[in-house]
Amino acid sequence: MIEAVAIGVSAGGMKALSALLPKLPEEPPYAVIIVQHIREGSDSYLANHLNQISAIRVKEADEKEPIRPGTVYVAPAGYHLLVEEDRTFSLSVDPLVNYARPSIDVLFESAADVFEERLVGIVLTGASSDGSKGLALIKAGGGITLVQDPTTAEYPVMPLTAIQASKADRILTLPEIETFLRELGGPKRISKPTSNQEEP
Repeated sequence: MIEAVAIGVSAGGMKALSALLPKLPEEPPYAVIIVQHIREGSDSYLANHLNQISAIRVKEADEKEPIRPGTVYVAPAGYHLLVEEDRTFSLSVDPLVNYARPSIDVLFESAADVFEERLVGIVLTGASSDGSKGLALIKAGGGITLVQDPTTAEYPVMPLTAIQASKADRILTLPEIETFLRELGGPKRISKPTSNQEEP
């Protein structure tokens, strides 16, 4: 049973998330945790906007907040977002990783340690290499790894880098990712593929 879906996104992320999250059911049996590269000092516009257009609850993650299914958590600007062993969040102002804070790799690595095979990692549009190392760790820990088809991404660099770093289990368009997440944990239970999908 999948406990959490971790999503990493950068340039083009507002558009991608605005297309994806409104299609999710109101109470999926998993939590969604998002790192979108946001400039330090930015307000909570992203989480508020996504909450207004989505059936599922969307909020910024808070320090020591328990991770609950049926909720989307967004990393606040200027803080790395980590998952702790007791399934709560911690926020860190440690140095930038991959020139970013929040960093996708920081979230993915900590989530992989805690959730192991009960985690789905997704890399969407972006113009950096952030997320590729963390996605490889999610795969090594038994989790399911998805990457947005680079040919459909507004900024293909991040998906391409993630594919090169670790052959993703599935390379999908945004509508296909939406279908995957809707079916995840449902009657037609999705399991880890036995072989990797070929690179585009």
